[in-house]
Amino acid sequence: MTLKIAFTGAGHISRVHARAARGLAGLEAVAIVNHQPESRADYAAKFGIERQYASVGALLADGEVDILCVSTPNYLHAPQAIAALEAGIHVLVEKPMAMDAAGAQAMRRAAETSGAKLLVAHCWRFDEEVNWLKRQIKAGKLGSVLRTKGCGVHVNWGPDGWFTQAQYAGGGALADMGVHAIDTARYLLGDPQPTSVYAKIATQYTDYDVDDSGTIWINWQGGAISIVESGWWWPHTDGPEASTQLYGNLGFGQLFPTLLELPDREAGCVATINPGYPPVREEHCPQEMYDRQLAYFVSCIREDRKPTPGAAEGLVNMQIIDAALESSRCGAVVQL
Repeated sequence: MTLKIAFTGAGHISRVHARAARGLAGLEAVAIVNHQPESRADYAAKFGIERQYASVGALLADGEVDILCVSTPNYLHAPQAIAALEAGIHVLVEKPMAMDAAGAQAMRRAAETSGAKLLVAHCWRFDEEVNWLKRQIKAGKLGSVLRTKGCGVHVNWGPDGWFTQAQYAGGGALADMGVHAIDTARYLLGDPQPTSVYAKIATQYTDYDVDDSGTIWINWQGGAISIVESGWWWPHTDGPEASTQLYGNLGFGQLFPTLLELPDREAGCVATINPGYPPVREEHCPQEMYDRQLAYFVSCIREDRKPTPGAAEGLVNMQIIDAALESSRCGAVVQL
């Protein structure tokens, strides 16, 4: 049976998802939702889509849609996703899942009540190098992972438009970029629950009314800690988006460039395991990552499996973001 997918939002990331849909057998792109007639007409022409709507409500009234891909500004994620879920339509929603944890919790309830499936697009879980490193950790190569360091930073660049406006975005660089580093660290650690967060979140490089700089300390159940940096317009960062370092009691691992360093104390040497990925990728966020993400979601729908990262994983990330903002406001550790 062919599944029918519709898209909300006509920007860059929505078009990445549409390209993923175009290359997937058994999936048909049938509709685009956008409030700007010119944008949705261009999108429809680009991807051979016939149906065009100004609102999700109008789309749902017509029906004949199985999946909705939500790639609109953050303030629309929860209401659009909830409307689709309550109509029994499966939803792939871009990160951050919602404006805050309360919105994410409402989305989770809608998915659980309706039985429709919800995938939160934490795309790095579908990256080849991330999963190579996860397999090494699972195999015990690093022993117990004690701490991680990661970053989600744009160097000498930052977005404009709704990304920089609190009423539409909720947060700034933390919600846009830091969430990638948070989720990647948590995924590699095996999705532990956070116990507390301490953070300094600020606007230091711009005059935006959202944050452009952040440093976060996350304590996890089991004892591991994660340090995460988020930013726009920084003059330097330690690595590209979602780059992560992991310090285990038996060795060290990192993403981008991806490798392991395993010390032999008796021999007094360190073995470097290099899986052969290029040190700098030609395209850091490759289309193939999004292709795998959508293919996985479609397989979950067809096989009636609960997708991961779903509502639970997305909610934890929103709880961490909320706690980081509160910690920065009050200057204290926030318990979770």
